[in-house]
Amino acid sequence: MNRPAARALTDLLDYPVYVVTARGAAGETAGCLVGFASQCSLEPVRFTVWLSRVNHTHRVAGTASHLAAHLLAPDQRQLAELFGGRSGDEVDKFAGLPWRPGPGGAPILRQATAWFVGRVLGRFDGGDHEAFLLDPVECGPRPGGPVGPRGAHLTLADTLRITAGHPVHPEPADPESAHHEEERP
Repeated sequence: MNRPAARALTDLLDYPVYVVTARGAAGETAGCLVGFASQCSLEPVRFTVWLSRVNHTHRVAGTASHLAAHLLAPDQRQLAELFGGRSGDEVDKFAGLPWRPGPGGAPILRQATAWFVGRVLGRFDGGDHEAFLLDPVECGPRPGGPVGPRGAHLTLADTLRITAGHPVHPEPADPESAHHEEERP
């Protein structure tokens, strides 16, 4: 399939976005907004999140035993902007946020509509993203609040105007050989 046809297909998709958080082996916390995530097995239940290789969170998650994935409500765009529009290389995204450590130390955001923590079973190449295969070990809705009906979550379309905290593609080692693609707004 050619790139314009593939882009036309992906532009039709509007799926939930997640804030994925990690606590690395050295104790550092990190988190980012993720558009690529999905349940990938019914029995046993498995979930995969794809993290951009250029993100600070990817580096921290690479040493983590567990990751947490959080769903946000449509009115939580500010939280999405914090985790999607700022880089952990430059700011502590957890400063002032209410959170608690979950299994493996994975930060659980108390404001999230729903969340789960998954034990990292493996990682595999997904192009400019790396897939983390997770075994969910703990999950829950926001204390005192319902999860909400289908469609009550922040989606990709809700976040298209957030400028990424890192460039989508890493800078090439040889600028002369760089292949530049038009980025989605």
